[in-house]
Amino acid sequence: MTANIVALVLVALLYFPISSPVSALSSNYYDKTCPQLETKVTYAVQKAMMNDKTVPAGLLRMHFHDCFIRGCDASVLLASKGKNKAEKDGPPNVSLHAFYVIRNAKKDVEALCPGVVSCADILALAARDAVALSGGPTWDVPKGRKDGRISKANDTVQLPAPVSNISELQRNFSQRGLSMKDLVALSGGHTLGFAHCSSFQNRIHNFDATHDIDPTMNPSFAASLRSVCPMHNKVKKAGANLDPSPVAFDNAYYKMLLQGKSLFSSDQALLTVPKTKKLVSKFAASQKAFEKAFVRSMIKVSRISGAGQEIRLDCEVVN
Repeated sequence: MTANIVALVLVALLYFPISSPVSALSSNYYDKTCPQLETKVTYAVQKAMMNDKTVPAGLLRMHFHDCFIRGCDASVLLASKGKNKAEKDGPPNVSLHAFYVIRNAKKDVEALCPGVVSCADILALAARDAVALSGGPTWDVPKGRKDGRISKANDTVQLPAPVSNISELQRNFSQRGLSMKDLVALSGGHTLGFAHCSSFQNRIHNFDATHDIDPTMNPSFAASLRSVCPMHNKVKKAGANLDPSPVAFDNAYYKMLLQGKSLFSSDQALLTVPKTKKLVSKFAASQKAFEKAFVRSMIKVSRISGAGQEIRLDCEVVN
């Protein structure tokens, strides 16, 4: 989802079933045990954004990648240890960043409410603040998650890939209880951030047997991408912004998509079936409609349950 994206690998089958959405979460879960929680998390995000405008995109993507593997259990925050390579070191996650924001927020929260607030809840709140502080909507985050103890890099093959077609995307989302409308709404998170050449190289070089460039892509847009990302690109950090306003949460992503100026095959895939194409047009025409759908879908994502068992004292290691 998200920003600073590298090419991902999608497999149709999951290694284990995804749990059903959490039902015990509550927006007022910490009202008595840690009433200053949200203020502390918001401050940590604001402070980081002052020095790095890419933080919101990083946090939003981090939360999405966490919830899509073992549910929202902060397993993406765990560090590799010994022979176990953790999720954050899996190929789709090597470009994730802004972990320090969660670390700083956790430190501040622990100082106030030791052993009370999970890292998973802090990450969910930080993702919400990332959107709101970028000019997007805000919402009441359901809280009460527990932190997981398992994190495996191999599991990251389950993340939706930039090269996915609509059938692969639909299957990937439906396995997590998410609809086609959720797919289109959450894809709007691509309004924030930057993508490396590797994640859209397939559309601008050797697209198929008869086209060097994806024919659905605007020719001048494709040419500009090819100038930044030549065939044998050697600049590791080369790439393009996901939309013209990469630090503002708006509906420009959908407008660009309709103009043939999206980056990923998975973006273009939204225009290949009538149902999702209609939603793209709706969100392109109305920022309000997009924001309403995005909030609803983000809450659904954040309620995908994990096998969390504890409140980690350090988000990077199990207790």
